[in-house]
Amino acid sequence: MGTFVVQPREAVCHTLLYAAHHAFRRDLDRLAAAVAAGKGGAAHVRAGWDNFKDQLDMHHDLEDRLLWPRVREAVAGRRAERAVLEEIRAEHTGIGPLVADVDAALGDRGAAPGAVRTLREALEAHLRHEEATALPLAEAVLAPGEWRALAVEAGARCRAGVPLFVPWVVDGIAPVERSRFLTALPRPLRERNRVMWEPRYRRRRLWSP
Repeated sequence: MGTFVVQPREAVCHTLLYAAHHAFRRDLDRLAAAVAAGKGGAAHVRAGWDNFKDQLDMHHDLEDRLLWPRVREAVAGRRAERAVLEEIRAEHTGIGPLVADVDAALGDRGAAPGAVRTLREALEAHLRHEEATALPLAEAVLAPGEWRALAVEAGARCRAGVPLFVPWVVDGIAPVERSRFLTALPRPLRERNRVMWEPRYRRRRLWSP
């Protein structure tokens, strides 16, 4: 993902993780509005939903394969902290079937609102739990060198998804938050987003026709 101009801890936690949490909430708001209007089967809604699923998969993969194993090793022997990580992992596992339920229900005007509401509530509870416990724990226990290694690995793993991830995160967010997120990126990535990635993202018309 390139070399971040912020510290590796902030690059991973705030540029990758917290920013994605905001975008997940925004997309589920859009999905809920679409199915409430009976438009769950529309092509632009399905395109937005498909991107949401891809981003969620990448996000959970980053956490489960790269972040939480490091935190688990750092808190070895600390039962309460390890229990938090097990709870987070169980929540990730539980979200999968709810995503599948929405997949199956999108074309059904009767079933879609309930399926989306259930996913939205479960994901919101998970994100709040993670933001209140697991992410602060990671920030507290991982050494600077571990954050640097994690930033490098995350960049390598997510490189192919960056051209979509960056404009997806800043889609519709407040100007101050947009500036904060983009400023955390290296200048070449900001320029690519301005010139190529964001125009290409807009042409996809996710969520709106």
